Amino acid sequence: MADADRPHPTVTTAHGPVRGERRTTGTRFLGIPYAAAPVGGLRFAPPAPPEPWTAPLDATAYGPTAQRRGFDGATIPEPSVPGAGILNLNVFTPAPDPDAALPVLFWIHGGGYVGGSAASPWYDGAAFNRDGVVLVSVGYRLGIEGFLHLADAPDNRGVRDWIAALKWVRDNIAAFGGDPDKVTVAGQSAGGGAVQTLLATPAARGLFRAAISMSGSLIEPQGRWVGPAVAELFTRRTGLPATAAALRDLPDGRLLELQDALSAPGPGRERLPGPLLGPVADGDLVPRPVLTELTEGDLAAGVPLLLGYTRHEFHEFGGQELTDLAFRGPALVVARARAARELPTWLYEFAWPSPVPGPRQGLAFHCLDLPFVFDLLDAEGVAAAAGDAPPQQLADAMHAAWVAFVRDLDPGDTWPCHAPAEPASFAPVRAP
Repeated sequence: MADADRPHPTVTTAHGPVRGERRTTGTRFLGIPYAAAPVGGLRFAPPAPPEPWTAPLDATAYGPTAQRRGFDGATIPEPSVPGAGILNLNVFTPAPDPDAALPVLFWIHGGGYVGGSAASPWYDGAAFNRDGVVLVSVGYRLGIEGFLHLADAPDNRGVRDWIAALKWVRDNIAAFGGDPDKVTVAGQSAGGGAVQTLLATPAARGLFRAAISMSGSLIEPQGRWVGPAVAELFTRRTGLPATAAALRDLPDGRLLELQDALSAPGPGRERLPGPLLGPVADGDLVPRPVLTELTEGDLAAGVPLLLGYTRHEFHEFGGQELTDLAFRGPALVVARARAARELPTWLYEFAWPSPVPGPRQGLAFHCLDLPFVFDLLDAEGVAAAAGDAPPQQLADAMHAAWVAFVRDLDPGDTWPCHAPAEPASFAPVRAP
């Protein structure tokens, strides 16, 4: 029996062998370390390589998550898994065949840069495997650990984690059946903002060939002054210096208390972004604000981009204004600016209204498009968001478009590229 056909096939990575779990759609390898556990002196440092191992690593269960607590009433089931080794990733592959050279979808979860989990059942790669795509989902540092400006630590540590994981994919994904030259980065909400940030980050250049930003969320404004200003507010509200030396040895619970104090309403936030923690233009890793780079710069000019939003996003919390300001408006700005330069760009609006009774009935709200893209309408929690009979035709259409984009750099003939002559046109991503 070939190893790929065994119930628990083994793949050798640059750091050591990993043993996965074979399923009907392919094989999954969960919780693979792509960097060392960020503890002690590494807590606020750039990601470092993991210690190598020799015996096969059991990769049949999700690894630790940076999320230590979930969101009350969250749409997406997002498990929190305890443990220090949070810089891990999951690989879902049709077959761990080094000769397969399949396209790869690199998935970055959302959660406002302070929560979220790569262990969500909504991010299972089964349907992508069925259709010949390798899926990689990644965990990264969140909140204070990932994004608070510290005087004695590098900025944008969460961004550095994404880049380290992409480098792991470049160096290892061929052994799992993927082609390192056919990687598409994708994400939703904060994950969509992560994708846009990577497009504006020179250090990520060459690590992917295409990008998908679903409901991409960036903190605005993003100038170099924002990080130090948030750090100053942190010190005023907590009494602690914004330094790695002061925070390095604090337990997770205490760090969450400090994060809550920073994010609480009150004076001192007038000029600062709504969410205070997330990627910023630090003048180094991210040279200038992301939207400026995407609309005026050339760094992402050669990268096909698919982006969009749900019609109502957070309508139930702030009317349509919040959706327009945080999601629809920025997506239109980027799409129109790229289209004006004839750069390959596709824009979508997800408009299918949920039938579930309650304040979101009749709305196409934030996250509702995810189970359609992943073609996982029977996954845990989907019925609570989309009802007992969400339209399979819509999942077929969206999933097929994403697969085509990852495989062919084009979502298909029925979805025209965004053009200046049609500035308000959207792909018809709606149920028949």
